[in-house]
Order: sequence, then structure tokens, then C-alpha cells
Amino acid sequence: MSAMDKMLDGMPMGMRNSVTNTLDNIGLMLSIKNPKVAMSMAPSAMRGMVMKKGKGSDAVKMHSGHAVHFDLNYGTDFPEMWELYRRAVANQWDGERDLDWSTDVDPMNPENCILPEEYAPFEGLAAKGVRFNAQEKQRFQADMAAWTLAQFMHGEQGALYAAAQVTESVQWLDGKFYGATQVMDEGRHLEVFYRYLDSKMNKVYQVNDNLFVILDDLLTDSRWDVKFLGMQIMVEGLALGAFSTMYNYTREPLLKNLLRYVIQDEARHVHYGVLALREQITEHLSPRERREREDWAFELALLMRNRFMSHEIYHEWFGGGARLSLRDWNEVVSEAPGMKAFRQVMFQRLIPNLEYIGLMSDRIKQHYEKAGLATFLGGRNATQLSGEDLIAENDALSAAGAEAHNNEAA
Repeated sequence: MSAMDKMLDGMPMGMRNSVTNTLDNIGLMLSIKNPKVAMSMAPSAMRGMVMKKGKGSDAVKMHSGHAVHFDLNYGTDFPEMWELYRRAVANQWDGERDLDWSTDVDPMNPENCILPEEYAPFEGLAAKGVRFNAQEKQRFQADMAAWTLAQFMHGEQGALYAAAQVTESVQWLDGKFYGATQVMDEGRHLEVFYRYLDSKMNKVYQVNDNLFVILDDLLTDSRWDVKFLGMQIMVEGLALGAFSTMYNYTREPLLKNLLRYVIQDEARHVHYGVLALREQITEHLSPRERREREDWAFELALLMRNRFMSHEIYHEWFGGGARLSLRDWNEVVSEAPGMKAFRQVMFQRLIPNLEYIGLMSDRIKQHYEKAGLATFLGGRNATQLSGEDLIAENDALSAAGAEAHNNEAA
């Protein structure tokens, strides 16, 4: 046991959690090894982790000084982008018309559970001495689902604003055409996730502090390609991993259909990002600027892997008592089956895209190898995976999971 563990064990639970939370906030900045990246993210970390701007009021003001690229040539000279735009126009859907909102959703129904028992960290909690009865398990699973969907919703609001900003800034007219369709997509995603939470779950969690830091950093950055890299490649890659993981686990039909539509949209969004960024990074950035983007993407990838510990769930279930410390909760969540599945799918999508757009030099590749993420190199990037491909993959995984569940039940 370390000296820190011994010190924490000697404290009352409330004080122990306060120290852990403070160390966690400090750890956010210390975990960013590159000093330039740490300095660039420091204001967002202060607003999100220390000032708790994501939880302090009904709205947050974010200031962004990006340049607007007003096209006077009106030339359509990016055929791949034009094709993607036409595909996006043809595949617009209506959340009111195309989803059956009359579906009866009961978050406590084990037959059509939103997230099944095998997703939740019950085994890890039991190892820490926390055991639930059957009803508590169902309620905990429902809260985990509501928390996850709420973070989807908050992320979609950030994506809506980022898509609008990038549409102003991107230099290709074909890219502006496509960007306009993505603004519509993100608005629709925000609409359907909020409606599902409000009308079916009857519960909406606040934005996670770590997610707020990332969104704040992206929305306030003045460099269009960094904003684009962060949202289109990093956050949308995270979203694809999270959406796919929930799609594979859930047995609730309305949510599964909702996620089916959203995943197909998100596949186009990431495709848009790699098309625009590959040319920008390989043709228009200096070696120094490429290194800066490589370092920034790597540090953000580690934050997305390590920082989403659903503290809002912890404070609701354990924050007022002595059953479980925040430190133990972090350990349990990081090893939870659902979290492991999410990380696998997220990096399976993210790493090949970073490689394709030119942000995987031998220098930075060594860092990914040390972090255990190099196994995803050489995978299919977004130009090689359509939304239909992703749905087919997810359906196969979902069917395999359902078969395994039925075999266990038998």
C-alpha cells in the first residue's frame, strides 16, 4: 500500500473523497505530458474541473475567435466531398416520423433492458464489498443508461456548435455544403437524445466535467483544423465507439433504432473529417504544425481513454455514505466490461483515421505503442467504412451477444 493510500484510509469518507477529487483534478493536468498541450487546455480545465462551469448554471458563455472563410470563387473542386454531401442529403431522416415514440420503454424491465447486467461493474463493486439486490441492480443499470445517454446528448450539443463553426471556417465550398448537412444532423441527434431521456427515462444527468473540458477546449480554439480534428476525428470517434457499444448491448427496440440512424450519420461525419484534414495536414501545414497536432491528438486520446469515470453516478449512489470511496469507484469503473468494450471500439475507429490523415509519424507512434494503442494501426479508416458497414458489424456483434446471453439463461 502506498503512502497516499495509507493517508486516505485514515481519513473520514467525506474528506477522503474531497482529497481524491482534488488529486483527480490535478491529475488531469499532470497526465498531459506535453507542456504546450497542457498550457492550451489549462483554461478549459480550470473552467470545467475547478470552477465547475458545466454544473454551475443553466448556460455557459464560450468565446471563439475563429476566422470565417467567405468563398468568392464558388468553385466545386473537391469531388469526394461533393459525393459525401449528396449522400448526406439523400439520407436525412426525421426523428418524429422515423422513430416509433409510442414504444413503451420501462428502464426497469429486465426483458427489454436499456443496458443489461453484464454491462455494469457489479463484479468489481462486489469485490469492494458493495452488493445489490435484484431491484437495486435494475435501478443502477437504468441510471448508468441515463447517464450514458445524457453524455451523448451533451456531446451532440457541442458537436452542433462545432459543426456550425467549422462550416464557417472550412475553405472548400463543397465542404461548406456538407457542413450544412452535419449541422442539421447534430441538431436532430440533440433532439432525439433529449426526447428519449425526457419522455422515456424521465431523468437527465448534468454534463460530465471531463467531457465539458474537452468540448470547451474545442469550441474556444481559434484554429479551424484543430477544432475539426478534435470534433470530427476525436470526439466523433469517441461517439462512434460509445454509440456502437450501447447499440451492441441494448435490447430496447426504440433506442436500438435511434442509434442505428445516428451511427450512420456519424460515419459520414468522420469521413468528412478525414477528407478535409488529410489535405490540410499533408499539404498545408509545416512540420512544426504537424507535430503540434500529433501531440495534441495523442494527449486528447489518452484523456478520452482514462477520464470518463461517471462521477455523477458515484455521487448519487455512494457520495453520502461510507460504502465505497471515490478512489475505489474509479478503479471499478475503469475495469468495467462496458468501459472496456467502449475503449476497444473507440480506438479501433480512431487510430486508423489519425494514421490516414498524416498524424502518425514514427515519432508519435512510439507513444501510442507505450500506451498500448498501436495494435489498432493499419485498420480500416473512415473512407473505407460506410454507415451500412458499421451497422452490419454491430448487428453481427449484437447477435453474438444475444446468443451468448440466451445460452447462459438456458
